[in-house]
Amino acid sequence: MNPWLVGDLALLGVAMPVALWIASRGNAIDRLVGLEIGSVVTTIALLAFSQGAGQASYLIVPTVAAILSFVGTLVFARLLAPRR
Repeated sequence: MNPWLVGDLALLGVAMPVALWIASRGNAIDRLVGLEIGSVVTTIALLAFSQGAGQASYLIVPTVAAILSFVGTLVFARLLAPRR
């Protein structure tokens, strides 16, 4: 077990529950912020896992996760926009 994997476990054990708690409470904007925090934590955890495993081919998954989280945020923000 190397430092990258230890940091990955710490990140998932501390930051992800906080992101889930924020995403499950409050109004829609607060939940969107929790969703964004969860997306960032997931992407960073996947990057740390790739470094810890020593496989450069694992970098495809966090790249796709970052792109999809950005698109998902745009869709969610569009649904939250006030109707005229």
